[in-house]
Amino acid sequence: MSDKTELTTTQATEVQPAAEQKRVEQIVRPAVDIFEDDSGITVHADMPGVSKERLAVKVEGDTLSIDGVAEIPMPERMEPLYAEVRATHYQRSFTLSPEMDVDKVEASLKNGVLTLRIPKREEHKPKKIEVKVG
Repeated sequence: MSDKTELTTTQATEVQPAAEQKRVEQIVRPAVDIFEDDSGITVHADMPGVSKERLAVKVEGDTLSIDGVAEIPMPERMEPLYAEVRATHYQRSFTLSPEMDVDKVEASLKNGVLTLRIPKREEHKPKKIEVKVG
């Protein structure tokens, strides 16, 4: 699996009161941990503040893409005086090897951590060969 995404940031250039500011969105690569075992790989991506509704995980060809938006909610009847970042946009993509079974990817989101389980195709899993005596 190889990583394809670059870190980019967009920011306002002048200081303005929050009411006059345009929405500033920061695009970041989520930190990931990737583990491999005999049956496949597990990816943990840190995406704090992202809800299931604002998360997209997709596989196109051999590319796995993660895209999510975390917005900082404002309490009722409160307005920020100054806010540099109102939302964080997470984006990351990986190239999957052909031995991965992309039709069986499983995804879960808990406490800001996206967990993906990508199994290997059956023909690529190690097979134990029984040794006969005699």
